[in-house]
Amino acid sequence: MNADLHCHSTVSDGRLSPAELVRRAKANGVELLALTDHDETGGLAEARAEAALQALRFVDGVEISSTWGNDQTLHIVGLGIDERHPALVAGLAQVRSGRDARARRIAEELDRAAIHGAYEGALRHAGNPALVGRSHFARYIVECGRAKDVKSVFDYWLAKGKPGYVPHFWATLEQALAWIHGAGGIAVLAHPLRYKVSKKELRQVFADFKDLGGRGIEVLSGAQNDNEVHEMARVAREFGFLASRASDFHGPGESWIDLGKLPPLPDGLTPVWSELI
Repeated sequence: MNADLHCHSTVSDGRLSPAELVRRAKANGVELLALTDHDETGGLAEARAEAALQALRFVDGVEISSTWGNDQTLHIVGLGIDERHPALVAGLAQVRSGRDARARRIAEELDRAAIHGAYEGALRHAGNPALVGRSHFARYIVECGRAKDVKSVFDYWLAKGKPGYVPHFWATLEQALAWIHGAGGIAVLAHPLRYKVSKKELRQVFADFKDLGGRGIEVLSGAQNDNEVHEMARVAREFGFLASRASDFHGPGESWIDLGKLPPLPDGLTPVWSELI
């Protein structure tokens, strides 16, 4: 199945509206789509309605920012959630409430690095003013001519140890998974190889995630090469994780891969969508 179970709209830090995202997915041959905006479910109704018009199977999703250990951010995708579940609604509101303060601190750090007006600049790129994030700052920095593209901004300005990096404590991993499970969803660890942790630490992430009821990992993610895909397939088999297929698409020209353009899952894995449809 051409399933794509991780992408973003203008409701968080994507370039396309929920409806535009659905239409692009349909045009690219996607058969099952999940919208997973950061800490926000406000785009699901629009996407769900457009998916019905396009005869495209749709899964309600979200991507929750969580903190593991002292300061490592992990992104947890919830699939098949009830967006109205009270604990999830309250939890996401709690996470979002810290985003503006972080955005203002990022702007202060960038100002010290001679990138001025970054908060207002990022705000112009945000479809949802309550969710100004690093992608919006990245677009502003490109606009200012201080980087060639959004991908390079993260490497030189916004990653840990760089001038615009600001640590932030999100929800705990336990909280994020509890909200997803309470809302009837399946918890999936997003892009496992993108975190700046050692191999030993990553193995502990997998173990902790499973101990807390995490069910799946993104075996296929937009930024992974073939060797990394096979490594994540091995991890999925070892830990008994369901396997997800996810572009993490944010917009044309900004993402590693387009909606629906990932290769098939490796053999011998149980797809996460076997429990969603």
